[in-house]
Amino acid sequence: MSRQPARWSGPPPSWFQSGLTLLGSTVLLFVLAPLLAMVLDTSAPELSQALADRELTDSIRLTLGTALAATLVCSLGGVPLAWLLARKRFPGRALLLAVIDLPVIIPHSAAGLAVLTVIGRHSLAGRVLGDSLLGTPAGIAAAMAFVSIPFLVDAAREAFEGVPERLERVARTLGASPARVFFTVSLPMAWRGILSGMVLMWARGISEFGAVVIVAYHPMTTPVLVFQRFNDYGLDRARSAAVLLVLVCVTIFVGLRLLAGRTREGARHA
Repeated sequence: MSRQPARWSGPPPSWFQSGLTLLGSTVLLFVLAPLLAMVLDTSAPELSQALADRELTDSIRLTLGTALAATLVCSLGGVPLAWLLARKRFPGRALLLAVIDLPVIIPHSAAGLAVLTVIGRHSLAGRVLGDSLLGTPAGIAAAMAFVSIPFLVDAAREAFEGVPERLERVARTLGASPARVFFTVSLPMAWRGILSGMVLMWARGISEFGAVVIVAYHPMTTPVLVFQRFNDYGLDRARSAAVLLVLVCVTIFVGLRLLAGRTREGARHA
């Protein structure tokens, strides 16, 4: 049985605990204050106008859809890669782990240029496909995938590392093939961590600006549209668009977390 974190009970917290609480609250306030201020400064009529803005709602659908497509496509290769990194030890593994995390530390404008080099009109992909992927939803998804795939692979790898290898070995001794062990033991036990990684990758893709704006300024994702409206019209027009995207993303994110929580509770009582 896993140990639950200790709750505050008995004597009041010491000065050390109070200091840690104060420092932690400062960080929490730093995260929440800008978001709350932005939402509270946006009036209901401004939100209603944003909801009726066809250009904005189309950009939100494009942003959510391309981020989802990037996540689903990358999961087909990212999840097996995560399993290999979790279960196999081979020369160069540490280097491969570092390579996976490279998109996190590369400036995203540079990431956009890197993706542009691969999918541009004069690249191999451009010659094979007969046209450039620039300015298309596929190009947007490629830029999103490049900068966000480390979140999926790292979370899935940690999830597979949490699956006891003993259970996989027992399944093998009972005659199960490696593929059957993966799909009936490893994957079902690691799916929550994989889902968390997919949600993180999806959310990171939605928020991407630097790489996307280089690969595909048009059609506009919502971060690009917010940037354009801020430049052209100022804070008020940009803020309502940003708030609408934040509210949509938070609603979806909370819904996914609640679904995962209910599934977890159902598994406990099964």
